[in-house]
Amino acid sequence: MDILLNPNIAYILLVIGSVLLLMAIVTPGTHLLEGGALFMLVLAGYAIYNLGFNLWALIILILSLIPFVYATRKPKREWALALSLLGVIIGSVYLFPSSGWLPAVNPLVAIIVSALSGGFLWLVVRKGLQASHARPLQDLSTLIGKTGEAKTQVRESGSVQVAGELWSARSAKSIPAGSRVRVVSREGFVLVVEHDDQTKK
Repeated sequence: MDILLNPNIAYILLVIGSVLLLMAIVTPGTHLLEGGALFMLVLAGYAIYNLGFNLWALIILILSLIPFVYATRKPKREWALALSLLGVIIGSVYLFPSSGWLPAVNPLVAIIVSALSGGFLWLVVRKGLQASHARPLQDLSTLIGKTGEAKTQVRESGSVQVAGELWSARSAKSIPAGSRVRVVSREGFVLVVEHDDQTKK
């Protein structure tokens, strides 16, 4: 565990943990990002406990979460994302105490890791936020009332083709494959259909 007491190693672990934590905020529920962030931050925490830390840098690290969360709420808040990344970089570089004004972390290591992590987060998080706030390409409510064709037998489950796409479907009554169907409602991404008795003219 002595290798963890090197400020450069501790800094890298802290940055990786912070990157994983910020990505977990953007894409919650995967558990891989959360687990990876926890593991890296625990290792970094061990080093911080033994090496000591600058309280002001720790405060900057914690406060950097505020603009990040603000940026995730609505699109086009790149300034908040940039402010958060700057806080993570400054806070992590100066977290470990040193004798002078220079950080305990090797400046070359700090520049390389900061550039890579900052650039990675900027690209990935921005794209993730844009995707999460993008309007759906198709408004599913417009499918109600449309007609299509049952591709399989539909009862508790089945497949229908509506609006040029294949959908999962269910019906109150059994509908044979090849029948004309009409969408009456939807339950998430499952269409509720009925047999359409109207014949094409």
